[in-house]
Amino acid sequence: MTIRRGGSWGAAAAVPSELRVVPTDRDARAWVLAHRETDRPLKAVGLAGGDLARTVGGGAPGRFAGTVMTAPVDVLRIEADGRTTWAVAHVVARRSWWRGDVWLAMNAQFLGEYYVAPRSHPNDGKVDVVHVLPGMSARARMQARRRARTGSHLPHPQLVVTQSASSSVSFDRPLVLWVDGVRWATAQHVTVTCEPDALIIYA
Repeated sequence: MTIRRGGSWGAAAAVPSELRVVPTDRDARAWVLAHRETDRPLKAVGLAGGDLARTVGGGAPGRFAGTVMTAPVDVLRIEADGRTTWAVAHVVARRSWWRGDVWLAMNAQFLGEYYVAPRSHPNDGKVDVVHVLPGMSARARMQARRRARTGSHLPHPQLVVTQSASSSVSFDRPLVLWVDGVRWATAQHVTVTCEPDALIIYA
């Protein structure tokens, strides 16, 4: 069940002996893909690093020697110009950070060193979207980027933030899609849908 406002989330648990532990978001995504693409039930995974691990307060490999936190998290299904894939942390559509559209669909709060989506929770059943409008100047983007290290880039009139179970966008021309830090495809029409409670994580 997705988290409710004011509700508790996660519990302490012993690390299962057979648990697969992965060091990055891209490895966690590969774990999800290996199950989704073969129609197998999605098994739990340990997060020893990455933006999703940082969001849930984990990410230290040494933590997996004893008791850790376990909880359900959502995953993101991406449909882009007839192709489908999944993400655990984030999806970024862009050609450049400094001009044109930049569209970020977040399940994690962080994108590398940047605190992109402070209100995002990986088990709220929602996709958090931060859309950098194409008219935003390079100077304003530089200022927002500096502030994003602490999450103080929001609110901003040229950064449109939405939260919903599914979000669709169409760009004037195809943009490159980066899924959990991996360049995946080029697409003009993109839909990102939250799959609630899809994955059990240990962190």
